[in-house]
Amino acid sequence: MGRTRVGTSRAAEDAIAVLGQQIRMARAARGMTADELAGTAGISRTTVHSIERGAATTSIGTVFNVATIVGVPLFGVDDPSELIALRRRGEERLALLPARVDRPRGGNSDGLDF
Repeated sequence: MGRTRVGTSRAAEDAIAVLGQQIRMARAARGMTADELAGTAGISRTTVHSIERGAATTSIGTVFNVATIVGVPLFGVDDPSELIALRRRGEERLALLPARVDRPRGGNSDGLDF
């Protein structure tokens, strides 16, 4: 069975466009050509241009890798060690959550029985 195409929300489109713009500006500030960035990232020049245009078709891992190469901070974090700390804190918080979330059975739809 093929993939189901899910529409992109306006907020997601805006975020993708902003990140693409930041990547392009950072690449230009470094004096790096699209071909050089593509070679460093192991992707095609066309993919670099798609990312910079804000196309939602490139994998998030590839976009984040390109952003990191040109020095665009991810999640407002400049220091890679701080990003690692954010990840660990997230993992710790997630470990406290139940393994799955079940809908309440019976009663009110809000889960509160009066």
